[in-house]
Amino acid sequence: MTNHAGEKYLSFNKFTILCFLFFTVDAHAQVAGTAGSFARLGFGARGMGMGNAMTAVIEGENSGYYNPATVKFLDAQYGSISYGSLSLDRKLNALFYGTPIDTNAGVSLRILNAGVTNIDGRDLDGFHTETYSTSENQFSLSFALRIRKITLGLSTKIYYYHLFEDLSATGLGFDVGLVYPISHNVVVGAVIKDLNAQYRWDTSPLYDQKGNTTINKFPIRRALGISYSLDDKSGLVSVEFENSNVSTNIIRVGAEYAVADFLTLRSGVDGWNVDDPQQAHPAFGFTVTTTINKWKPAFTYAYVVEPYNVFAMHILALSVKLQ
Repeated sequence: MTNHAGEKYLSFNKFTILCFLFFTVDAHAQVAGTAGSFARLGFGARGMGMGNAMTAVIEGENSGYYNPATVKFLDAQYGSISYGSLSLDRKLNALFYGTPIDTNAGVSLRILNAGVTNIDGRDLDGFHTETYSTSENQFSLSFALRIRKITLGLSTKIYYYHLFEDLSATGLGFDVGLVYPISHNVVVGAVIKDLNAQYRWDTSPLYDQKGNTTINKFPIRRALGISYSLDDKSGLVSVEFENSNVSTNIIRVGAEYAVADFLTLRSGVDGWNVDDPQQAHPAFGFTVTTTINKWKPAFTYAYVVEPYNVFAMHILALSVKLQ
């Protein structure tokens, strides 16, 4: 490659980085408030299959993603791994482990990963250079403790976004939640998410003295939810309202019912924006379980329609409960 061609190639790469940053931040600002939109898609096939209406759901596998206080209600050790196939070569993967601590506390660990693959890099002459990919990650620890009738929870979340070669950003955020069971059937939950979370970008490694520092803050979200479960815990309905500091007001609704000992069906609606109802999108899913000695493995699938019914997500999860 000649020096002239090399300069064109380098200039084009710099231009590509700037454009990618611009459109990524702009899309977040329009759709989800700002940075970190991958962490607001949902976690695992169960929650996403219920329209992410999980703030006040305490039954079953609770990762703490939706409300850190719910991990106190884990009745056994749980582990799960999920894979999400999205359009436009996007992916969404999750890993979770949670366990109760005595009868008054619980703890969970989570990894959430998203990215785009097969990005076709080309120079100014239109020739293929190489294939790029991005990776955005969240590493979380949740802890919950019951104090009399109220359970309080805290999640500590570390974000890492690798965008391009030497260009990456990190952030630290916190979730604070509570759960209050009103009765055997009715539970109220509340959570504040992404306190202090932000990405700090430093382009000095790419541009030397011409580089600068940019900070993209995550929106702070506040959710209030209520759930009702049947006496035998075979089914539940959950509703929640979420407000953010970027003026979004979203309603979510979800339900699930065990039609048999081995099969649970669920559905929900996410993203019902009070100011733009067209963003509402449905989700459907199911779980198939079996028992092997003290292990209770399960397969869960969720079909999630994306906003404006343009694309759809397929989420598959394998989980196990140690009885």
